Amino acid sequence: MSEKKLRIDFTSGAVAHRLKFGGGRRQDLPRAAGMKNSHNPVVVDATAGLGRDAFLLASLGANVTLIERSERMHGLLADALQRAGNALETAEIAARMTLLFGDAKSLLPDLNPEVVLIDPMHPPRRNSALVKIEMRQIRDIVGADTDSVELMKIALNSASNRVVLKWPRKAESMAGLPDPSHQILGKSTRYDVFMCV
Repeated sequence: MSEKKLRIDFTSGAVAHRLKFGGGRRQDLPRAAGMKNSHNPVVVDATAGLGRDAFLLASLGANVTLIERSERMHGLLADALQRAGNALETAEIAARMTLLFGDAKSLLPDLNPEVVLIDPMHPPRRNSALVKIEMRQIRDIVGADTDSVELMKIALNSASNRVVLKWPRKAESMAGLPDPSHQILGKSTRYDVFMCV
């Protein structure tokens, strides 16, 4: 049986469910991004991927620029954003999202972001559990993100407030980086927060 074709959708499924029932600004990612009280940060999602984290932050009021360097993933995101922009329930959210095609390492220094979110391809799991089909498809498209440390260093020099690294909860810290200012721990994911101020 062949795998289902990868498609990004901000108007239905898990994304729509998270939009309605996710818990708003109390969720780990908004907290990591500094979305306290009524503050709506300007965020750059430097590794856009499926765009779900960017959509969540935009749904809570943040203005988010998504950067994707894979031409295929960029095309999938552009299609999803167009559909979200045409849907009554998500048009306002999509209007707060700007999609750029290119390498974040080159683009970040000129964007003057307040917050940079980085969610690189995670290291291979040690257990034998099969990674979700969707994530395997993305890995096949975008590769291994071997320049993650370089991207993090550029982000740390570019962000005015903080850099948030989304990483597996039990994985070792990314080598070559300073210790994070703090961490927010979820069930399987953690957010390493590097304050820049």
